[in-house]
Amino acid sequence: MSKMKQSENVPKAMKEKYQEIIELTNDFSAEHLNDEYAQLIRYAVAALCRKRPSPLATGRVNTWACGIVHAIGMANYLFDQSQTPHIGASDLYNIFGVGHSTGQGKSKQVRNVLKISQLDHHWSLPSKIDQNPMTWMLSVNGMVVDVRSMPLEVQEMALAQGLIPYIPSEE
Repeated sequence: MSKMKQSENVPKAMKEKYQEIIELTNDFSAEHLNDEYAQLIRYAVAALCRKRPSPLATGRVNTWACGIVHAIGMANYLFDQSQTPHIGASDLYNIFGVGHSTGQGKSKQVRNVLKISQLDHHWSLPSKIDQNPMTWMLSVNGMVVDVRSMPLEVQEMALAQGLIPYIPSEE
């Protein structure tokens, strides 16, 4: 299990918007996803609320909710039918009542602002982080290595720099 240092703290000025968005995303997660997705989505909403200025300050709540779920879903292959849970992107847009281009646009904006990419260990589901090969691959002196095979001191340096979520031998 990942020891991600995420937070649901939000500035007072953004609390209402945060609550509106997570009400939608929590309901969606309960019906179509799971608790792990719900938690990651709440972290993403809170992170967006803390940005100055927050992109969530303007725009419709359902549009942002859809874009955030889509962004977290892309990082975790939510749209791949071989994954559990999974959902089609067009189904996601329909449930939130947004058009395809709007959902894609908000997702792209969220991914850019939070620097979310596929297989990014900061945004991976905790239950899948150990199977995420990119979590453990680092470039050391120009050579890509699996940090789990490196000495403990190298793993500790990688952890201190935020390059890995935890030291595997200590899990």
